[in-house]
Amino acid sequence: MKKFFEEFKAFALKGNMMDMAIGVIIGGAFSTLVTSLTDNLISPILGILGKVNFDAMMWDVFGDGKLVFKYGAFITAVINFLIMAFVLFCIVKAMNKLMEMGKHEEPAAEESAAEEPAAPAAPTQEELLAEILVELKKQNGEKTA
Repeated sequence: MKKFFEEFKAFALKGNMMDMAIGVIIGGAFSTLVTSLTDNLISPILGILGKVNFDAMMWDVFGDGKLVFKYGAFITAVINFLIMAFVLFCIVKAMNKLMEMGKHEEPAAEESAAEEPAAPAAPTQEELLAEILVELKKQNGEKTA
């Protein structure tokens, strides 16, 4: 049992787990901001333009207030979702662009190394043997062709 708790502790305190927890907390706070933005700014503006109050949009099925469908609140939730989805899309797009820029820099470094002049090619075996033959003939006093 002790080993189980040690494994759980190692899992819970990993960097990725802590990053995810922080992301969830910030996401919750951001969700509250978006809800406030929608409820306090966007809905009234749409209400002025369309002369519709989303908060008042509901359907009382029997007229006694016991079964009420508040579809205006649902429309507000959809607007919240669209705003959140758009912001997340922008964040992911920016992150992908940064990752792409980082990948392009690495090949550029490799290309600059490849552009450096290559060392002169080593002579082949035949060329070396021909040079040795010429030197031997010089040492023996023979004429070269």
